[in-house]
Amino acid sequence: MGTKHHSSSDLVSDNKKRRRAAFSKIDAGIEANECIKIYLVSSKDEVDSQNSFRIEPVDLNHFFEDEGKIYGYQGLKITVWLSSVSFHAYADISFESTSDGGKGITDLKTSLQDIFAENLVDVKDDFLQTFSTEQHYVKSLVSNSEGLHEDTNNGCSGNSDRQQEEPAHTEVFRVTGTGVGLLYSRLVPLVLLLVDGSNPIDVIDPRWEIYILVQKGQEDGCMRLLGFAAVYRFHRYPDAMRLRLGQILIVPPYQRKGYGARLLKTLNSIALSENVYDLTIEEPVDALQHVRTCIDVQRLLAFKPIHEALGLAISQLKHENLSKKSQPHRCEPPASIVEDVRKSLKINKRQFLQCWEILIYLRLDPIDKYMDNYVTIVSNRVNADVLGKEVEGAGKQLVDIPSEFDQDMSFAMFKSAGDESSGIEKEADQGNVEEQLRQLVDDRMKQIKSVVQKVSAHRA
Repeated sequence: MGTKHHSSSDLVSDNKKRRRAAFSKIDAGIEANECIKIYLVSSKDEVDSQNSFRIEPVDLNHFFEDEGKIYGYQGLKITVWLSSVSFHAYADISFESTSDGGKGITDLKTSLQDIFAENLVDVKDDFLQTFSTEQHYVKSLVSNSEGLHEDTNNGCSGNSDRQQEEPAHTEVFRVTGTGVGLLYSRLVPLVLLLVDGSNPIDVIDPRWEIYILVQKGQEDGCMRLLGFAAVYRFHRYPDAMRLRLGQILIVPPYQRKGYGARLLKTLNSIALSENVYDLTIEEPVDALQHVRTCIDVQRLLAFKPIHEALGLAISQLKHENLSKKSQPHRCEPPASIVEDVRKSLKINKRQFLQCWEILIYLRLDPIDKYMDNYVTIVSNRVNADVLGKEVEGAGKQLVDIPSEFDQDMSFAMFKSAGDESSGIEKEADQGNVEEQLRQLVDDRMKQIKSVVQKVSAHRA
């Protein structure tokens, strides 16, 4: 069988054909986080200034399909200017060229409208005009709202070292009814950008209320919205009302100045004055929980009905070795005290138990001497929260037995009926579970010490 020979001209022709048939490079796209910058501006002079306050969103990628990437643009830059006066926005979009590299060309306007909705202004000049046409937006908003006052002695800010930085002339207003939807439609972009995992509230539901913190006394006669809280009222059988804080946000330039605490203390005052069943917070982030706990610990320190029970718990920690107890001991307050706190301070049980640990720490002096016992009760509570009180219900159990001998050494062990194989299966993961629990206890101790430090500084 013969072979086919190619001339040099044939080889050149074949190479050209191969190059023409080769696939073009697939567009890898660019992440939204890498090409979008968002600035919060309070005047038209701040627009186009790189010295303006830049917002750091939690994540922009999830607003864009296809793994959070933008396709079809070369040299793409998007700068969004968000007004702190009216909360309108304008997007300045620039790029070198566009081409479909196999993934299509992302519709930028639609994606940005998913964030800013009707607040997004198409024409830059129209956006700049909003600083004058909408300069009294907040003032007109509060003119139809109820002004509120919080008890200035009711708790701490959780940030007392910055209290002197808080400007005067701030007030909280309650927005209800149709005003909730009109206001929240302006604020929802901030919620989406800055509150991790947050979803917009149902503004059609009349049980939602918005509390806004406003700074008055501006040189231009305008008011500034510093932050807001969205609160839901729901019925508790048979005739009580509960308040749940669903969202709270302080506008970024005003964060870490005690304004979040100001809103929380106002809500506490509302809960007391209206005698609701309690005030709860829906899935608070760590920073919010820290401020909330600082406030509640200060309130509890001044609540005399708990002092006797607190003293008994501290005495037990000082005179007993809790690590040798056959049953986990958590030094929890009596049920009657839990109920008194709920009725008088509107603090729910879960929150009160966390504060109770901190109250013990503050009163257990010297703390270093009794630290082993203290860590034991914290560990026991964490274990109960994570694993449940009956985690070993089908296995071996220790039971205290009344005895005239050393009580710490008197116990009986028995094994309850149940599937023995379940215990064997648990042993395989026991080491991993114990390590995770130790880490949770360490994290909880850090939280406790952080609150103690803030509360102690406030009291000094």
